[in-house]
Amino acid sequence: MIYSINPATEELITEYEEYSDQKIIGCIEKADKAYHSYKEVPLDKKISLMLNATSILEKQKEEFSKLMTVEMGKPIVQSRAEIDKCIWLCNYYCENAEQFLADEVILTDARKSFVSFQPLGIILAVMPWNFPYWQVFRFAVPNLLAGNACLLKHSSNVSGTALAIEKIFKDAGFAENLFSTLIISSSKVKQVIEHPLVKAVTITGSTPAGKSVAAIAGNVLKKSVLELGGSDPYIILEDADLIEVAKTCVTSRLINGGQSCIAAKRFIVVEKVFEQFQAVFLVEMKSRKMGNPFDESNSLGPQARIDLRNELQSQVEQSVKQGAKLLLGGFIPEGKGAFYPPTVLTNVDENNIAFKEEIFGPVAPLIKAKDEDDAIRLANKTVFGLGAAVFTKDLDKGERIAKEKLFAGACFVNSFVKSDPRLPFGGINQSGYGRELGLFGIREFVNIKTVYVS
Repeated sequence: MIYSINPATEELITEYEEYSDQKIIGCIEKADKAYHSYKEVPLDKKISLMLNATSILEKQKEEFSKLMTVEMGKPIVQSRAEIDKCIWLCNYYCENAEQFLADEVILTDARKSFVSFQPLGIILAVMPWNFPYWQVFRFAVPNLLAGNACLLKHSSNVSGTALAIEKIFKDAGFAENLFSTLIISSSKVKQVIEHPLVKAVTITGSTPAGKSVAAIAGNVLKKSVLELGGSDPYIILEDADLIEVAKTCVTSRLINGGQSCIAAKRFIVVEKVFEQFQAVFLVEMKSRKMGNPFDESNSLGPQARIDLRNELQSQVEQSVKQGAKLLLGGFIPEGKGAFYPPTVLTNVDENNIAFKEEIFGPVAPLIKAKDEDDAIRLANKTVFGLGAAVFTKDLDKGERIAKEKLFAGACFVNSFVKSDPRLPFGGINQSGYGRELGLFGIREFVNIKTVYVS
């Protein structure tokens, strides 16, 4: 059985029977049949269907938001914002799909030569629980508009959300079985990837999970896109506005309970302003309230699962054993729920687990750098490469550091790292490969076909 448990109360929400092998094969075959019909549908009709899905999101936003909060603990205000972002995404691709998928004429010695973008078929998505609507929609919207079919293997704790998304596309008028949810455990992902009718796979998740998916896909020569973990460094230089920067950094660290691959994970502060920044950062962290995610005054709900909360506590304890000093939080509260308080660690060096590992929760390690060059060195001293940020009043310097000095898929100046439908999103190194969103996202799972007419 697949179980969904409310992380704020530890109560069972729903249990689901896992799909049998026979049912999985049936879903794949039905999706393939739907794809072969759907790929011939004109793009303007596909856009019309996607606008229907957008309308459903708008009309049922509160219902979807409440389900998200119940299943994975996101504060209700943030759940509503996530649905709004999905609406933005749908509208963006509906406005730009025609341009992104149009043939591109290339001048050669041929009478005519051009590049055409053709759908591949069924794309499997293995998705996580932390942004359960957004991460599915950022995969599904461009792929459906490109003409592909979609299979979703969502995290078991958000199975209700997965089925709700399937219903959105069905109610919008997309072909039956074109978007299908598979209620399966991770152990059955391999057989789905290996099925000959499945053409590619995308995963958002941990680095170990991404490596496993990539190995399976590579063994059967199928394309994969991996959006994996991160340990995003935020550099604070001596000329930064420390009070405003602290607010931005705390927001980035605590949004979604700190359970975001692009959350600020390492705060690297130059020595001259380290003590000042630490003081204002602590004040800001203490001001954020933890509690019932349906209470709109709370900015921090529970972690998504009890086991994840306990793993977080273990990382904090190990960090302290390795020399870090606990300034705030760092304990498991009494009572029900997977709650974990805002936590601040200082005296964190580059050998500490809080520096080296991804900490997926509301834990902020403060790291002292000798100067700007040392801060850049420490920022880049990681196996990850998803996002990074630098804070300085010298915008030319900030831009230069972001463009030339920081090694990550997205580098921001005077802002926390965030995804935007208009901009490509993805990482390098152990944070994965490939891109979602923007022009690059809609072209990841198409046949980029050269046509040459002599």
